[in-house]
Amino acid sequence: MSLSATTAPPSNVTPPGSEPPRRRGHLLNRLDLKYSPYLYIAPFFLIFGIFGLYPMLRTAWMSLHDWDMIGDNSFIGLDNYVALVKDDYFWNALFNTFGIFALSTIPQLLLALFLANLLNSTLLRAKTFFRLAIFIPNVVSVAAVAIVFGMLFQREFGLINWLLSFVGVDNIDWDGQRWSSWTAIATMVNWRWVGYNTLILLAGMQAIPKDLYEAASIDGAGPWRQFWQITVPMVRPTLIFVVILSTIGGMQLFTEPLLFANGSILGGNQREFQTLAMYMYEKGIENLNTAGYGAAVAWAIFLIIALMSLLNFLLVRRSAK
Repeated sequence: MSLSATTAPPSNVTPPGSEPPRRRGHLLNRLDLKYSPYLYIAPFFLIFGIFGLYPMLRTAWMSLHDWDMIGDNSFIGLDNYVALVKDDYFWNALFNTFGIFALSTIPQLLLALFLANLLNSTLLRAKTFFRLAIFIPNVVSVAAVAIVFGMLFQREFGLINWLLSFVGVDNIDWDGQRWSSWTAIATMVNWRWVGYNTLILLAGMQAIPKDLYEAASIDGAGPWRQFWQITVPMVRPTLIFVVILSTIGGMQLFTEPLLFANGSILGGNQREFQTLAMYMYEKGIENLNTAGYGAAVAWAIFLIIALMSLLNFLLVRRSAK
């Protein structure tokens, strides 16, 4: 055997300065699993920060100033909020908003729950057709909806007054009184959003195991008892979601009453149906000298929505217990 002969290194020894491909790939997989989700959701937070968080913070800063959109923006602290509490027009808009909200949201959710249960029934034929048809009002332009309902609720030649005349009711000036304007706007909102809420509740109902209904039928429970003791309790999380969405939409109601008033931001001659969103637009956009006060109204709406959503969540959660 020659002394110059060298022994080959073992195959399992890694040369210095190199790393096994398997270990490197394992490290890359760990980094991918740990950090890639943040990369995927980063665009949402970026867009939200630009178009959501920054405008909110900017509005909060404006609400603490006497902002007039010209340049004289002096810091006044909470004076805008103090003036807001003493503003009769603000309380009138708040009263109108809650009135329209009550007339639209409560019947809307009850009707949506009934229609969702009907569309979930095994006895109904052509389910796909009815599910598509019930969603059509939501995809129709809100401007077209307001024009049609404005014609329906006309005083002299409206279809609603014509139908009411058969039961001896005189012509109603729908946009001239508080209760009548609330009813007309609530009808418009209900017609447009019932189908949307129905499909959300229907999705929740379809997730309920069918075995529960079969067991209830064997025990002698009828459809009505199954609805209240199985469907409603099991669909409660979805119902909470729908209630919160309806609350947010009801507190931000703007387009329907604005178009019903033919573009008047006052919401009637005596502000009979001016909502909080309309009042915010009047003070913050239409009147550039009170932009800071309009920002205070905007933050008041935000706080009211947050409190209403929290209250709805606690009430529904308590009823579940």
